[in-house]
Amino acid sequence: MKPRAVRSRIRQQELNPVFHWQNKEEDDKVLSKARIKQALKSGVLNLAGQGLATVPEKVWNLSDSEDCDKDAAAAAVRYDLDRTNEEDSWWNQKSLTTLDLSSNTLTSISENVKNLGDLTVLNLQDNALTALPEGIGCLTKLTKLSLGRNKLSELPESFFNLRELKSLNLSHNDFAEIHANVSDLIMLEVLDISFNSLNSLPGGIGFLVRLQQLTLNNNRLTELPNDIVNLRNLHKMDLAKNDLKLLPPVMGELRKLECLYVQHNDVAELPDFTGCDALKELHISNNFIKSIPADFCENLPQLKILDLRDNKIEKLPDEISMLASLTRLDLSNNSISSLPSCLSTLAHLVSLQVDGNPIRSIRRDIIQCGTQRILKTLKDRDGPGKSSEKVRVPFEESTFPDVYQMKKGRSMIVSNKNLIEIPEQVFLDAMEASVYNIDISKNKLMEVPAGLTHLASIMTELNVSFNALKTIPMFFSQFERISYLNVSNNQLTDLPEVVGLLVTLRELNVANNQLKQIPPCVYELKGLEILLARGNKIEELDASEHGLGALPRLATLDVANNNIKQVPPILGMLKNITTLEIIGNAFRQPRHQILEKGTESIMAYLRDRIPQ
Repeated sequence: MKPRAVRSRIRQQELNPVFHWQNKEEDDKVLSKARIKQALKSGVLNLAGQGLATVPEKVWNLSDSEDCDKDAAAAAVRYDLDRTNEEDSWWNQKSLTTLDLSSNTLTSISENVKNLGDLTVLNLQDNALTALPEGIGCLTKLTKLSLGRNKLSELPESFFNLRELKSLNLSHNDFAEIHANVSDLIMLEVLDISFNSLNSLPGGIGFLVRLQQLTLNNNRLTELPNDIVNLRNLHKMDLAKNDLKLLPPVMGELRKLECLYVQHNDVAELPDFTGCDALKELHISNNFIKSIPADFCENLPQLKILDLRDNKIEKLPDEISMLASLTRLDLSNNSISSLPSCLSTLAHLVSLQVDGNPIRSIRRDIIQCGTQRILKTLKDRDGPGKSSEKVRVPFEESTFPDVYQMKKGRSMIVSNKNLIEIPEQVFLDAMEASVYNIDISKNKLMEVPAGLTHLASIMTELNVSFNALKTIPMFFSQFERISYLNVSNNQLTDLPEVVGLLVTLRELNVANNQLKQIPPCVYELKGLEILLARGNKIEELDASEHGLGALPRLATLDVANNNIKQVPPILGMLKNITTLEIIGNAFRQPRHQILEKGTESIMAYLRDRIPQ
């Protein structure tokens, strides 16, 4: 007689399928006739999470399966007699384009995978694969391949024939190195090799010039190849939890980089970020950084998040006030003994973390009260009359930044001041400081200040959102270098024709106004990449060649929460659009289920509705 505990475990194994290891016969049964029929109809086969230890052989030749042969023969006999099942006939079958075998227990993939030559999406993640067959190199139409959470340590030579790949996930495997031929995958936009054992990267990685997201965290990298700065389309790079001692000394070629993660490394110095004008987030905590160079603060006008916690920093430079866009600054657990008063001039700073520093200049109870109390204390300590030597009546001296502040940050930030007007002298000061970024949002302006004309030849960014504007003045035609214009949250009912002359404009935000249509002048902006028009009263979308189709670079279109009654199918032909927001309108098609699947599904749906 077996002990009670043993009998209990045996009984549990009989009842709980988690303990059951499928054999080949059971694996084959998973691919039912209904699944085959649906896959031949849609081109999509989903066998994820089915407990498969092997892939049913029929997967590699769905249309040649025994059942399908019988159906095809029967259909041929009935061809002239019965047309009721025509949609199930062989001539309406689709080749497999999407195959999902994720979350099974597969240890190998058959060489017959080469038969699936029309596959564009293949998901093999979360299995137990130790190798890939050479046949995978025949899937030359693949655009997305997921191999994460397996036991792979190398890739077959044929793998690098997959020249159409845009997304490749190799995370959570056993790679100690990546073959130099990865540089042949020139269409890659997303590459994830996190959670492996990489000691280095191949030098040719710099040839992946279309790469937008590179994820390398949780490896053993000690250095980066010099040509990594050639990834000029890179938006996000994650290098956290490696063994890096330094970053490339000059990062300026990464002009589109927005987010950089370097936490938990051994970096001792901040590199030169001159040229990284798009950088918005820098996470470099848990390193060995001892100082913040002045030129670091001077060259990052868009930086919003700076995480420097758990380093060796002893002092903050006064130039920290030049990070005019900063909203979050984390300096926890460093060696800082005092905070400069100029921190109080950072108008957008909402989170300042300084716990774990030996700060003696501010009482501990004030620090515990949080960001606003700390900033108020620093501002009060600065004393009256220090922020500006000019007298501006009837405004307080602290309302406007002085020439020095504007010159250092090349920005004029006069936001959230409840102003109904701005004196011309402020713009003259800004001109003297060669300011190119103007933020006069969150005030009570009923007209755009005419003083902006003084900055017409140098201004590249203008934010006049959250005011009470009803019109845009004609002098906007003078803004010959402007690339970003935000007039959202006003009372605009239209835009004048002169806006169409802003040929350098790349982003236009007209959200939350009173527009009943996308103003015709917008279609003249040939360089426009981002158009945000949600929360208006727009009733119709013109996607023709004279409307949105006239904007060859448009990548982001947001027209959510309007009164749009119909989405024109031709919108699906605008192939450059990667982000489309149309939820919250009056149309019935596409349905909510399609909208939830994201931009690709919406665009595909619209293309399918275009009359042949």
